Amino acid sequence: MRKIELLAPAKNLECGIAAITHGADAVYIGADRFGARAAAGNSLEDIQELCRFAHLYAAKVYVTVNTIVYENEIEDVRRLLSDLQRIDVDAILVQDMSMLNSQLSTKIPLHASTQTDNRTVEKVRWLHSIGFHRVVLARELSVAEIAKIHREVPDVELEVFVHGALCVSYSGQCYASQHCFGRSANRGSCAHFCRLKFQLEDADGNKLGRPQYFLSLKDMCQIDRMEELTDAGAVSFKIEGRLKDITYVKNVVAAYSRQLDKIVEKSAGRLARASLGTVSYTFTPNLNRTFNRGYTNYFIDGRKPEISSPDTPKATGEFVGRVKEIRGRRITVAGMSLFANGDGLCYINGERELEGFRINRAENNFLFPAKMPQSLKPGMPLYRNNDRRFERELSRETAVRKIPITLFLNDTSDGFSLKACIVGTESHGEITAKARIVADKQEARVPQHENIIRQLTKLGDTPFSCKDVVVSPSDFNFFIPSSLLVALRRDVTTQLSDAVSYHVRCVRETCGTSVSQTVTPPPRMPMPYLYNISNHISRDFYEVCGADNIGEAFEVKPPVHRPLLMQCRHCIRYSLGFCVRHGGKNPSWREPLSLALPDGRRFPLEFDCKNCQMNVYAE
Repeated sequence: MRKIELLAPAKNLECGIAAITHGADAVYIGADRFGARAAAGNSLEDIQELCRFAHLYAAKVYVTVNTIVYENEIEDVRRLLSDLQRIDVDAILVQDMSMLNSQLSTKIPLHASTQTDNRTVEKVRWLHSIGFHRVVLARELSVAEIAKIHREVPDVELEVFVHGALCVSYSGQCYASQHCFGRSANRGSCAHFCRLKFQLEDADGNKLGRPQYFLSLKDMCQIDRMEELTDAGAVSFKIEGRLKDITYVKNVVAAYSRQLDKIVEKSAGRLARASLGTVSYTFTPNLNRTFNRGYTNYFIDGRKPEISSPDTPKATGEFVGRVKEIRGRRITVAGMSLFANGDGLCYINGERELEGFRINRAENNFLFPAKMPQSLKPGMPLYRNNDRRFERELSRETAVRKIPITLFLNDTSDGFSLKACIVGTESHGEITAKARIVADKQEARVPQHENIIRQLTKLGDTPFSCKDVVVSPSDFNFFIPSSLLVALRRDVTTQLSDAVSYHVRCVRETCGTSVSQTVTPPPRMPMPYLYNISNHISRDFYEVCGADNIGEAFEVKPPVHRPLLMQCRHCIRYSLGFCVRHGGKNPSWREPLSLALPDGRRFPLEFDCKNCQMNVYAE
């Protein structure tokens, strides 16, 4: 039986608890520093509380310490890692190889963040050999490529992204934000260069078409492909979104958790969820009704068209119909969608720009905007990017998660015992607890079974729900005061929670760092700064491994001549229909092409057809 995990983002403690409650098997969260989302930091106290809550359900908490580390920060990182071990986190996601140093490393399992650029068998094999328990694969990989990595490196856990925003560059290999704005993506401060509008120009400076958001991609959605990803060897399915709010987390986690449950049920015992408990929802998840830029399967089937969003980098949301008629200050919509006062709608105008407006009043399919959009025309498609009714629904309590248990009440020589067993833990092993109480035994004058069941099944705000109560022996006929039954129930559920948390710790201890005795060089980078080395410990590590072309990180010593800023699987020439290798037309322009910003800065493009990759340089 193989455990599979739904991994959810946690902007903060509230989002982390919501993710677990709505079905996540694990969450990833940032500490106050050194996370790849600098704007989503959290205190140690909040992370510790999240660990306590998650471990009640055998769910896990991973902390992102996945930025590069500067020389003057090494001691701060050492203290942070020590604190994270103390508060019982389950794994640390890292980018900087200094974390493997014996003076910095802890007993906590290490996961290689996607920031370490994990796109090949060779890289994953090397990362596993130097001590990584899990590798987060590049978003750009296909099912076939993931399956190949699993075949070649079967002992490492593979984590794959399944939902959320896409970076156009391979993660950890993007320096555009640092180069243009002094904000490093490798330091958690990306300024989203890829969401800017560019003019495409040829080698002679001719403008090719209108300015567009050439590097802005749609959002990933693999909810219908997770069974294939499971068969390919993935064990963890990651939702992007550590900057997203709680309603996004609730909706997306619920949708994917329900889908994973279907896959587990279909597997007939071959698969199991990595945590405990079942979830009851008070709403119907709908991925179209939450933040999205339109969805794509990205490269899961190899190279496909229409993965980008060239008209806008903003959320468009759910298609809700077409404009049927505009009369005065009223818009009539053709479609079946229901609208609410305060909904936000948007559309692409005649200039291929996104415009939006708010509904002041909705009467069926008659909409009365707060301000009538002047460029809106009959026939235009409308999208809803702010669904007030859905937001209100998600603002309430929307899920309850409980672990089913069976209780066994027995008499003992000096009183009574109550045993609790978690139901359906084949993949976790038996998890039980037992409470005893000393009490005088008195024969009951009236039947006690009904009161016993009533008192023992009042599990209230515990993580448990009672599936069955077994009273033994069959002729059990003792009077037990309700106060003693309550004491037994409280004692056994407390012990059972402790047993689940202990089980989580035992599992973690089997996933520690295991370093190969044979140190091999890492895959060679085309440019020295691509190793992202920003401190002497990391440099020493690569030298010991035998790397022969290492250099200082871009952020430490920026390259002077025409630096490579991005490596992208997304290809503009392909998306425009001019990739001859994939059956496109022969281009009429003279290369190299460049992307130009309004301020005059230009970024030459290199089409590396041998590796089916587009590279973005700085002039």
